[in-house]
Amino acid sequence: MDIFAFALEKEKFSEEYYRDLAHRANHPGLKNILTMLADEEAKHYQAIERMRTEAPEQVTDVPVLDRAREVFEKMRVSPKKFDFLISEAELYRKACQIEEQSKKFYLEQAEAAQDPVQKRVFRLLAQEEDKHLFLVENLYSFVSQPESFLENAEMYHFDDYVEGVL
Repeated sequence: MDIFAFALEKEKFSEEYYRDLAHRANHPGLKNILTMLADEEAKHYQAIERMRTEAPEQVTDVPVLDRAREVFEKMRVSPKKFDFLISEAELYRKACQIEEQSKKFYLEQAEAAQDPVQKRVFRLLAQEEDKHLFLVENLYSFVSQPESFLENAEMYHFDDYVEGVL
């Protein structure tokens, strides 16, 4: 199996999944966050394509957790009520599973890689997928219980999470 082809396939699938969720989202804030996640997956795809010839210092340059926190804050002060279908919440739960699988895959590849550049990039990708997992878990909580989620102070600890990631 070509690890790079497999990784590219995973990233493309994740990007398309987030774009589909963004298309289905009935709130501009959610649509924004899901589009950011799709864009991040597209950047991962590009990083993997470059892996054999370059050594990227970072996988992504978009502070997705910071931007997501800003979107949630705007949604918190918005007078609009949120109402999500249970089936929609399950789509976010599936996204959590996808991110968990991607993180595990990249950690395994980092462990197996002989080339130090590839090892480093796989670790960076695993860290990014872990951030995505954290964010998607929060999205799942949000669509499951929107009002209580937005009032919960823990959502503002994105910075604390990033410092302790992997």
